[in-house]
Amino acid sequence: MIEAKGIYKSFGNVDVIKGIDLHIDKGEIVTIVGASGAGKSTLLQIIGTLEKADKGEVFINNQNVNTLGQRRLAAFRNKNIGFVFQFHHLLPEFTALENICIPAFIAGESKSNALSKANQLLEYLNLTERANHKPSMLSGGEQQRVAVARALINNPAVILADEPSGNLDSQNAKELHELFFKLREQTGQTFVIVTHNPTLAAMADRTLTIKDGKIESNI
Repeated sequence: MIEAKGIYKSFGNVDVIKGIDLHIDKGEIVTIVGASGAGKSTLLQIIGTLEKADKGEVFINNQNVNTLGQRRLAAFRNKNIGFVFQFHHLLPEFTALENICIPAFIAGESKSNALSKANQLLEYLNLTERANHKPSMLSGGEQQRVAVARALINNPAVILADEPSGNLDSQNAKELHELFFKLREQTGQTFVIVTHNPTLAAMADRTLTIKDGKIESNI
């Protein structure tokens, strides 16, 4: 599902990623761990096509994303990759339902289809009663579940999550982690998760440990 070959990335004079190769199978849940500044988030952004590597190639679903121009790359990302961040990045002026619909609208879905999918996701995530609430009226756990629904609406093959439970209390973090595994069982989606949470890391199929821009272990 995901393959990266010879990935290097620098910012100014700082070498952040120093020759990473990785392979992630369809339906795997893989966590990426390591100290702050090790290159975890940068690697995730390169895999997710948000950041371009200085050197190396990334394949998603057998597509070499390096060969895509900006417009095709944006369309590919919208269709194939869902993102969940530590800060949910919900648009404050829109309701939960409207926030979830945004990627579907970008993909060209009709309003009726987008609303139908969004309402199904709200029901699945036990958020139906919160559909018309704006983010300021939602708890932290509810906001993050809305962000997960937004990531899922285009049925992407890959979900990339960067410290998704970093701002949640232990109970909400546990529920979010369990949700990822439930989704994998029901949809077969692939999850790559950057985390400092040892419980989540231990639950994953594999854990990649990054140290000084390189993969130190792959267990």
